[in-house]
Amino acid sequence: MLPIIQIGPMALQAPGLILLVGLWLGLLLSERLAPRFRTKPNDVNNLVFVGLIAGVLGARVSFVVQNLEVFLLNPLNIFSLNPGLLDPIGGIAIGLIAALVYGNRIGINWKPILDAITPFLSVMVIAFGFSNLASGNAFGAVTNIPWGINLWGGMRHPTQVYQILAGWVILGIIWPRTGSSTTVQRIPGATIIGFFALCACAWLFLEAFRGDSNLLMNGIRTNQIFAWLLLAVSMWGYGYLHQQESFENPG
Repeated sequence: MLPIIQIGPMALQAPGLILLVGLWLGLLLSERLAPRFRTKPNDVNNLVFVGLIAGVLGARVSFVVQNLEVFLLNPLNIFSLNPGLLDPIGGIAIGLIAALVYGNRIGINWKPILDAITPFLSVMVIAFGFSNLASGNAFGAVTNIPWGINLWGGMRHPTQVYQILAGWVILGIIWPRTGSSTTVQRIPGATIIGFFALCACAWLFLEAFRGDSNLLMNGIRTNQIFAWLLLAVSMWGYGYLHQQESFENPG
């Protein structure tokens, strides 16, 4: 773990810094690859930027509303840079709504631009793995495997490293390939659906080795239920896209 990076008198929170670097690299990659998804780099940049800004602000507002009494005692904490004072669910919801409103206002063609955002999302999967490794979050179950890491008083599965590797595999699969006559052109919208399906599969795999999962009856893991639902919706969406493509382009 490396939660703090000390540079002279300045202490930087490594997990947050890693996520910021991941945001920058992911957005840069999606901009560079946007033409391969038949969309404009500026549209990708603007949509992600609007979603991120609205998401961060929304996450803080949601957290403040849920803990209003605490913030009334010290209102300046509203402007704290501590990422622990954010509500992820509220932030994601508000960020998605803001991006949807912005996209509809400027008349974005949603399928290709969502496909173009998948490299950004894949990089963020990798960045979250490194961030969790720095903080010690999302730790694995106790094990005696040779590649286990010493964390929280025992040798554990390096689930953070598994997540990093899964992110690289996902990025490699969704990477847009050009210049080959044998390359099958992907249906617009199929890449983003494929990304979610791959994430669901990775989620199911990673949860089997986690040591901090919420368990229901008979040892069923809550996150695996959500992963199965995400995989089912992704498979339905992929089938719907193919059906729509066959209807629009018969033969």
